Amino acid sequence: MKRYLIVLLFLLPPLARAQADTAPAERLLRQYAGHYRVPPELIAALIDVESRWNPHAVSNKGAMGLMQLMPATARRFGAFDPFNPEQNIAAGTRYVTALMWEFHGEMRLVAAAYYAGDRGIAREQLNYHNPDVVAYVEAVRRRYLLRKYPAARPSRRSTP
Repeated sequence: MKRYLIVLLFLLPPLARAQADTAPAERLLRQYAGHYRVPPELIAALIDVESRWNPHAVSNKGAMGLMQLMPATARRFGAFDPFNPEQNIAAGTRYVTALMWEFHGEMRLVAAAYYAGDRGIAREQLNYHNPDVVAYVEAVRRRYLLRKYPAARPSRRSTP
């Protein structure tokens, strides 16, 4: 029993730190989402799926930071240090805002364009067939709904 308690004591501080590390980024997210009038749950869902809140994440295609911005997109929207959480969230939110305007607020198209680029999605609209894009849009949709409606989360308790 004591061993389990000792193991638990060693595991709790890193878990607490991991959760505490996202708090400043979540404040920035709410600030920029409010400023650009974008649903903060959408930005958070994108970060959930893109980087799992790792500000140092780098994809195999070269996307960087919390919102996994490609270098050209990062520069275009003002993130000259894409690993800086504030610059990354600000630029990513500006990019999402531009996509929201382009796709008239249709969040499925916004998510698809965020993942695959706006040119192809603008041409295909909701007829995109790439399974990676479809899976990405579904993952963002699930995370968005869980964040938007936390009471709707499935209960882990078993029924008697």
